[in-house]
Amino acid sequence: MKRCPKCQRTYPDETLNFCLDDGEWLVWESNEPETAILHEPDAPNDAPTRAQIHTTDRTAIFPTEGKATSKRSLSDGRTSRPWSNRYKLPAIAGLAALIAVGGFFGYKYLASDGEQIDSIAVLPLENRSDDPDTDYLSDGLAESLIFRLSQLPGLRVSPTSSAIRYKGKETDIEKVGRELGVDAVLTGRLMKRGDNLNIMVELVDVRDNKSLWGEQYQRKMSDLLATQREIAATIADKLQLKLVGEQATGITKKYTNSNEAYNLWMRARHHFAKRTKTDMLRAADYYQQAIALDPKFALAYARLAEVYLNLPTYSYMAPHEALPKARSALQKALELDPTLSEAHAFNGFYLAGYEHKWAEAETEFKRAIEMDPKSSAAHFRYGQMYLLPTGQFERSIEEMKIALDMEPFDIVFGDTHAWAYFAAGQNDRALELTKKFYDLEPNHPSGRYFAAKVYNGIGMHSEALEICERALELDSNDERMISQAGVAYVRSGRLDRAHEMAMRLEDLGKTQFVSPYGQAAVQVALGDQNKAFALLEKSFQVQDWWLYRLKVDPQFVPLRDDPRYTDLLKRLDLPE
Repeated sequence: MKRCPKCQRTYPDETLNFCLDDGEWLVWESNEPETAILHEPDAPNDAPTRAQIHTTDRTAIFPTEGKATSKRSLSDGRTSRPWSNRYKLPAIAGLAALIAVGGFFGYKYLASDGEQIDSIAVLPLENRSDDPDTDYLSDGLAESLIFRLSQLPGLRVSPTSSAIRYKGKETDIEKVGRELGVDAVLTGRLMKRGDNLNIMVELVDVRDNKSLWGEQYQRKMSDLLATQREIAATIADKLQLKLVGEQATGITKKYTNSNEAYNLWMRARHHFAKRTKTDMLRAADYYQQAIALDPKFALAYARLAEVYLNLPTYSYMAPHEALPKARSALQKALELDPTLSEAHAFNGFYLAGYEHKWAEAETEFKRAIEMDPKSSAAHFRYGQMYLLPTGQFERSIEEMKIALDMEPFDIVFGDTHAWAYFAAGQNDRALELTKKFYDLEPNHPSGRYFAAKVYNGIGMHSEALEICERALELDSNDERMISQAGVAYVRSGRLDRAHEMAMRLEDLGKTQFVSPYGQAAVQVALGDQNKAFALLEKSFQVQDWWLYRLKVDPQFVPLRDDPRYTDLLKRLDLPE
């Protein structure tokens, strides 16, 4: 018999090393092995409620027999305890999850009931470390795994934006499966101590709430990349797929040989997703650190360019500061890896949004999609940055829908898709999507801006104003929300407040970059076309990103009969 010194629970199985409730080492007289052996005794006269575990020299593995009798949740409410110093915790996020799913795919074709699993969701691991800064590991683990598995034909993998919304929530696994429409869900938890990490994962068939497989990993961080590529190839082998050419490359492609650089890349991705100024600048810093460690890390260059291309769109940085850095990073990414889909997609972003070289941009977007047809970013940017501004509404909506089907809970994809419907005159659909994505994350900088913009456009000025005022309570210098508040005040008959917003933007522009395009929108609402055109001219001169939408933006309809509007479209190389 063994006993937990913390909870006093006894275990008749003498092979068990630590308590299943709190992780404390059990008291026993023999030498402790290197890996944990996690199982519970079978209930009398009943099938196992938890899969028993067979051990290897490095991991503990759950077999598939027996069905679970209780609901599983993403967080069981237990308090995590420190592991013994003798229990080594070295592991790395990408490796652990990839091996976990390798076991899953072994099950896919070997399950005794013969019922094939064709879809899976990989959820961020529950972070049981004391340091909240390790959240990037749980997010990065899921994103890395989702990216690689998405390359496999015949398997539908729920996207990152869908999985991340369950992070930190006590959600029933079967409910998650139903909401995401998948057959199986991979969950787990991680604990970090120093440079070492312990990861435990479990795969559940949500159709009958059966634990299919589980495993615990203890690895050195230096194991990550070499083993990750090896496991990715093993997954394809277990699936008995004949991958050739680009399909095989997508599974095993080597982006960097530096484990430290990859770790920094995951940190950058975590922060960029939040879209605040602090987080986006932090993302740029992490990408630069990754590049310093591995100057041949093409994907890090491409993603660094993405950050600098986006900073002016939120008015976090002036275009003349951000664009040279973006262009330099893009050139390096394309030089290092001409086959990198992300590099071509972001190059299209640059060419369309800032240079207005439409034909070249379209070529880049199409090349990005050709190189990776499953790239949601490539489809989205093609619809957003080329098809929409050139007035091809139906094709734009179609491309953005492809992206949104891949990432159905991506706030930026969703709110931009809603605005495309609005620009196309489909107000009912625009309103439906706007409400959906605003409600998903009301404080997302992009979501609240587009919600206010759509509400203003379809006459819901009080609703737009409510969003603006709430946003400005969080960030009084959010110039995009000040602009939309100014429009809402005009439409509500509160001209004094509208002029106040216009002055506020002007004063703010003395200390930071403020989009002249946003200022022009307020002047159009106020009826001062001369000021509006002066600001649009300034927008052209400073390469203001928002100007690319001029032809299709309903806010500027009052200017369309003016020759200055036609002249500006010609200089943007947009058809009238």
